[in-house]
Amino acid sequence: MKNAILLHGTGSNPNSFWFPIITHFLRNRGYETWIPFLPKCEDPDLKIQLPFILERGKFSEETVIIAHSAGCPLTLALLEEIDVKIEKAILVAGFIKPLKAFPRAKTILKKTYNFATIQKHCAEFFIINSTDDPWGCDDKQGKLIFDNLGGTLIIKNGHGHMGSREFNQPYEKFPLVEKLMEL
Repeated sequence: MKNAILLHGTGSNPNSFWFPIITHFLRNRGYETWIPFLPKCEDPDLKIQLPFILERGKFSEETVIIAHSAGCPLTLALLEEIDVKIEKAILVAGFIKPLKAFPRAKTILKKTYNFATIQKHCAEFFIINSTDDPWGCDDKQGKLIFDNLGGTLIIKNGHGHMGSREFNQPYEKFPLVEKLMEL
């Protein structure tokens, strides 16, 4: 059965920003969806969040992962650990290098990623970043992920973090993610 796992970022939850609409969209298309409230989400820690997802998540050739912000490095670490090739990963406002604007986020990052293994465990990558992300999860971070993974890089102009309370970016709808799910 096709399933989708949605991973929110720091300080967010399953009801933040565009997650409810995307969850509804996916369920209407027959996806079993799981959008967990990630533990320690105010100070994301890979040592806590990765085992949480590995123990509870279902992964198959029909799995799609949609991640936002700190959910993106978590997704990459996850793809290093699973033993199946999932269908697709959509990484929104992701990062793989420490953020000057948010130094606490370094605990969600690995020191190094095995990009060859990550590529083997995901058939298709979509990387979406904005030119003006206030946290630094910008087009440069997106390009760095793309340079290491390939896939499709989508740079949005003026879309900020695509969901942020601190910077008043409600971003309640995300038609681009819906479009990517229909590909």
